[in-house]
Amino acid sequence: MSRISPTISFDAPGKHAGFLRLPHSTHESAYGWIPIPIVCVVGSPGPTVLLIAGNHGDEYEGQVALAELCRALDPADLQGRVIILPAANFPAAMAGRRVSPIDGGNLNRSFPGSEGGSPTEMIADFIETKLLPLSDCVIDLHSGGSSLQYCPTIRARSNPDPGIMERTLTLLRAFGAPYGCIFKPLSGENRTMAAAAARSNVPYLCVEIGGGGSIQQDYLALTNAGVNRILAVSGIAKGEADPPGKTEILSVNGFDNYVYAPENGLFQPLAELGDVVMAGQLAARMHFPDTPWREPAAATFQTAGRVLCRRFPSLTKRGDCLYEIGVGA
Repeated sequence: MSRISPTISFDAPGKHAGFLRLPHSTHESAYGWIPIPIVCVVGSPGPTVLLIAGNHGDEYEGQVALAELCRALDPADLQGRVIILPAANFPAAMAGRRVSPIDGGNLNRSFPGSEGGSPTEMIADFIETKLLPLSDCVIDLHSGGSSLQYCPTIRARSNPDPGIMERTLTLLRAFGAPYGCIFKPLSGENRTMAAAAARSNVPYLCVEIGGGGSIQQDYLALTNAGVNRILAVSGIAKGEADPPGKTEILSVNGFDNYVYAPENGLFQPLAELGDVVMAGQLAARMHFPDTPWREPAAATFQTAGRVLCRRFPSLTKRGDCLYEIGVGA
């Protein structure tokens, strides 16, 4: 049982817009609820695609793309069902923060959640127990948010089930991002939406496009086109979508694919998005404004590959991620 209650039907034909009502009793509103927007568009019988954005509230490209899709979809054009959750961690989205201002919850580190937990845990529980079981695939739209910038990349968690992996790769190539990334969860991470989808045996894609706390028009257009191709290859959208561009498949296998800040300071990047780098190559210098006579600290790449993301802000603390590197599959 979930304590979250939807105001719309997921089965009735047509387009239905409303809210997931998350009970939240506060000093200002004793019997109040948090209104998480949700849209369900049901055409003739067919498969279901779950589209999610706002998993992190400061990642805007997906939120805007799904808002546009909510307005554009016509049930008469669909052979199946599209469930759209454009601002999944709604408190975080309204605050423009990666995590919820209510409970500090990072939705993508809160699965499987709890039906009686904090607001973020309740959202995770509803997605895992109510929405994923309805779905034939889930597309989770992210960006680098406030702290990172991403090349247009679509990511898939490696899955031991060959059928799910084949279906996932079909969707990945259909999206048409320049780079596709197959990743293994670091340290056995099981709190993400990717892990939740794996537990539900649902093909899952994580779109990582842009970031820096802003929206680029070309990246938004790429996101819109990719989502439309997903709907077409899933057999839901009638008609033909534009053909995808070629996707270079890369892999991220562990901590060696990342570069972290060795000390607090000002991050000077020495490689840019999309660059091909070598193991041992100088990646960054860390400058010390409090002791400017010190020589900068150096960070190096631990593996050869392509730069998929890099840190956006210059002010950096030890342990902050500076780069992610994709290795040729």
